[in-house]
Amino acid sequence: MQPGGCVISNTIEKSIEINAPRARVWRALTSHTEFGTWFGLAIDAPFEVGKVSTGKITIEGFTHVPWSSTIKAMEEPAYFAYTWHPYAVDPDVDYSGEPETLVEFWLEEGDGQTSVRVRETGFDNLSAHRVAEALRANTNGWGFQLENIKKHVEN
Repeated sequence: MQPGGCVISNTIEKSIEINAPRARVWRALTSHTEFGTWFGLAIDAPFEVGKVSTGKITIEGFTHVPWSSTIKAMEEPAYFAYTWHPYAVDPDVDYSGEPETLVEFWLEEGDGQTSVRVRETGFDNLSAHRVAEALRANTNGWGFQLENIKKHVEN
């Protein structure tokens, strides 16, 4: 519960249908180079479960922001998960001591399409002054990023 009795959700969940086989969407999601292309990142090395993925955001206005996530699961062809510091974009703030959120993707194939569902949880573990801004930014961001992966895969 936030100050004033306002309850803020701990979860962002969004989905999209992509006109492509699940194997193609899986590759776009789990290849570090393809992920970087549609997400707006230059990632240093392939994703590996249990390892930290690093790089740099390439989106104009955010090129000062480093990318860091820990790959939690890669269960081909249906489940991919990582943790990260949500909306950690202020160059004057060290986010390393802050709890991370969990980002999970599920892929389901049917009728020549792949349904992609993303869920991010753990916002309630952030400091109170960060929760609302991180939720707002990432709620908008996940809608944008799902459109990006759809365009990337379908083109």
